[in-house]
Amino acid sequence: MSATSESIGRLIREARDAKGWSQQELADVLETPIGVVERIETGQQNISQSTIEALASSLNLPVLRAITEGSMNFRIEGPTTLSGEIEVRTSKNAAVALLCASLLNRGTTTLRGIARIEEVDRISEVLRSIGVDLTWHDGDLVIRRPELLSPETIDKRAARRTRSILMFLGPLMHEFDEFRLPYAGGCDLGARTVHPHMAGLGKLGLSVLATDGEYQASVAKDGADEHHVTLIERGDTVTENIIMAAARTPGTTVIRNASGNYMVQDLCFFLQRLGVGIEGIGTTTLRITGVDTIDEDVEYEISEDPIEAMSLLTAGIVTKSELTVRRCPVEFLDVELAVLDEMGQRLDMSPVYLSRNGKTRLVDITLHPSTLHAPLDKIHPMPFPGLNIDNLPFFAVICAAAEGQSMIYDWVYDNRAIHLQKLGELGANVQVMDAHRLLVIGPTRWRGRTVETPPALRPAVCLLLAALAGRGVTNLMDVYVINRGYEDLPQRLNKLGANISVFWGEPDDED
Repeated sequence: MSATSESIGRLIREARDAKGWSQQELADVLETPIGVVERIETGQQNISQSTIEALASSLNLPVLRAITEGSMNFRIEGPTTLSGEIEVRTSKNAAVALLCASLLNRGTTTLRGIARIEEVDRISEVLRSIGVDLTWHDGDLVIRRPELLSPETIDKRAARRTRSILMFLGPLMHEFDEFRLPYAGGCDLGARTVHPHMAGLGKLGLSVLATDGEYQASVAKDGADEHHVTLIERGDTVTENIIMAAARTPGTTVIRNASGNYMVQDLCFFLQRLGVGIEGIGTTTLRITGVDTIDEDVEYEISEDPIEAMSLLTAGIVTKSELTVRRCPVEFLDVELAVLDEMGQRLDMSPVYLSRNGKTRLVDITLHPSTLHAPLDKIHPMPFPGLNIDNLPFFAVICAAAEGQSMIYDWVYDNRAIHLQKLGELGANVQVMDAHRLLVIGPTRWRGRTVETPPALRPAVCLLLAALAGRGVTNLMDVYVINRGYEDLPQRLNKLGANISVFWGEPDDED
């Protein structure tokens, strides 16, 4: 037998009543809006592991830990036809970059509209462990750093569960002559070298020795008026790291072969608000005029997430639904939309309007049920403004729903094609040609199954989206990796007509 989100909600409500607390009082303890507590108690909220721990502690409810011990799982009943409208939420990748960048600012940083996802929680735990004060107010996060940070007290467990810990290198090099960080973690996508970070940061005076499960960093700045950094790969995270290092390096830093991707642009817009001079945003050459000290009270609205936008579009496409996805950052979806057009997907787009950051261009996209055919050429990612590497997996699901034979070519990651092979367990005809190439033959008659979630975010979400179109019940087991990147995705899809529930433990026999 399994514990469901509804049974967990009843247990929490009864424990809150026993303490004599109102929903608002519990929300205050959890530092979350009252609406989240309301949804938890009715089984309509996806509860993260950190929230479970906070609930168990605040309500003196140790049984909650026992009930939810092990993996969180999704039960998806299909086939589904979705309808209505859904808004794209703010960018997870921009959020973690801005959390790291807040260390550069001695004033108060307020990030508006930031998602409460596992990845944000992990970075928040790391920040708190080195002395940073973080307070949630109705979906906004207020960040106040101390005069002196303490990396020696870092939460190593949280740090090792996120690759974003690498982005502490750029900010911390302005605080200490020497410091240590745990090795980076995150998705299992193969051998992703950290060498580009080390090579780039070395040009600004940071030396890093990787040994005994940690990075040992030392700083020796040269005091030059100008620095030139040519990145050996056009990666998003490495570009962000060099930008943060350059932001408080007086003089001019020129970064060549830089990423112009969405999260990099958000970071640049944020740093401009803090007084850092940045030219060339969105191009491969950035010219940054650094400042010695940053001490500003700043508020920033994070822009919408093009990867979530593609996730929601894929949900509509694979279920052949009439669906409107609002607030799509079109500049970062241009190539994806062009491929969909070639495949025969019918859609309408609204006029362009601006995100709340005043910079990012948005559109509303309405999908219409369409008969798709395989693209003429392979589908492959490229650095911005090409097809986004994180959107590539969704085309495996889309191509599986199309007539004909498609080739998905992922030259970036070693293991993603292998993870996507799991779509075969739901009925897709997918063949792994090698570590980087996946052959997909459609159309697919999706079927429900019990499937172990792969340890990579986008392939895991692809299974969830495919299951929406499947006949019968799909039990998607151990969905922690999905919670790293999406906030309440099952509940949001349910509002469009999906039937997804959360449970802990093993599936019931009738499944």
